[in-house]
Amino acid sequence: MTTALLIFPHQLFVEHPGLASQPDLTVLIEDSLFFGDRQYPLRFHKQKLWLHRASMGRYADRLREEGETVDYVGYRAGEPVTRTALADLAKAGTDTFICADPVDFILEKRLRTYADDLGLTLEFLDSPNFLNSTTENQDWRSGQKRWFMAEFYKSQRRRLNVLMDGDNPAGGKWSFDEDNRKKVPKNLLGQIPQLPIRSPDAVEVDARASVLAEFPDHYGTLDQIIWPTSHGDAAEWLESFLCERFERFGTYEDAIVEGEALLWHSALTPMLNIGLLTPRQILDAVQDHLDAHDVPINSAEGFIRQIIGWREFMRATYVDLGVPMRTTNHWGHKRRIPQSFWRGDTGIVPIDDTIQRVLETGYCHHIERLMVLGGFMFLCEFDPDDIYRWFMEMFVDAYDWVMVPNVYAMSQHADGGAITTKPYFSGSAYVRKMSHYPKGPWCEIWDGLYWRWIWKHAEALQKNPRWAMMVSMARKMDGEKRSAHLRQADNYLSNLSASSHSD
Repeated sequence: MTTALLIFPHQLFVEHPGLASQPDLTVLIEDSLFFGDRQYPLRFHKQKLWLHRASMGRYADRLREEGETVDYVGYRAGEPVTRTALADLAKAGTDTFICADPVDFILEKRLRTYADDLGLTLEFLDSPNFLNSTTENQDWRSGQKRWFMAEFYKSQRRRLNVLMDGDNPAGGKWSFDEDNRKKVPKNLLGQIPQLPIRSPDAVEVDARASVLAEFPDHYGTLDQIIWPTSHGDAAEWLESFLCERFERFGTYEDAIVEGEALLWHSALTPMLNIGLLTPRQILDAVQDHLDAHDVPINSAEGFIRQIIGWREFMRATYVDLGVPMRTTNHWGHKRRIPQSFWRGDTGIVPIDDTIQRVLETGYCHHIERLMVLGGFMFLCEFDPDDIYRWFMEMFVDAYDWVMVPNVYAMSQHADGGAITTKPYFSGSAYVRKMSHYPKGPWCEIWDGLYWRWIWKHAEALQKNPRWAMMVSMARKMDGEKRSAHLRQADNYLSNLSASSHSD
């Protein structure tokens, strides 16, 4: 029996479970789903393409230095390079392939089809990219008609024994989220940590040149090389977060500052989602840091909730509910996203500021994704499929397993509330409360869209206790004020409909 280990761009684990079986060959594959697929065409951000190519190159070098026999299969536009590689290996005598669970519906389906067509044995291993096994997730949700993050998170804290005081949560509460909603005060604006600009090595330089040559028309820039592409560099990034930003992370977790991409966030997901870091590694490092340093409980709990709670919950819901989520459009939103949302010239100040930063880095933090970008797109009634595509194309850390539940369920409520109790959107007041954006014409447009949506769906919203008060306010609003709001909204939406969209 001859065995080959298949490794895809999001599986660059320093302790890959497939290496323990001592495969005859390790094959790194630039699969089309990560670079540009004919059946599912996405024009990925240049930063993401660069991150994949550079990290895979450095990972291949590391494996060779450790004595592994490595084949590197490069991306070729329009060609099924994975199927071709498997067929060639089968002809050469390889009969067994092992792979970490891809946690991707399409990639898994294709691999199973290729193996069946070629008469090969294919084995999937639990992925180190997650703390929970599929069996543990199945056991937790067994017998439940619906499941919500809060209960899942409590079970995770207990199971992993993280931030626990015996059987009770440390600090007396499971969540300190109410302490994590402050804007950055003006006296701290000059102390915001800056994104580290890295000096690229030879592999990274070559990756940059090849991405610019092969994908010149894709969104984003490579003017700044930011993201770590090796395990050592990623570990240093994690350590810098713990030492320099962790303490203030919680308090300003939801804050927004114009022109600032990082604030006190960890920005670990670009490395975490491709295997340069693992959640176990991060959790162990956090617990070691908490043992040695006095970190506010709201920062410790807020960050741990992201790692053991939200991230694991998104994966679990993707596996169980991903297909119905992505094929449901509960609110019937159908408007196409115009090109201005890819360029960052929509005329809405917070939207344009955020998009410009995303074009530079491929990143912004979770509140900007959910309440700024996602919330405004919801009010514009953009098609959820378009929004999914937009996030997949614009973000360096975007993968199917995380974007399906985050877009269709969390951001757009397109699934009708499978894992949430209400749609997440706001007026301009929330954005201004969390930021320093000055009041301007953008506020009138945002608020017009907000009230228009509430009036349009008042009957459905009034049944939700969390929205009943806003529906009551909308119905009591002065007629002239209501007309002004509707004029603002209708004018903006008419201009959007007249704009060109990206196909």
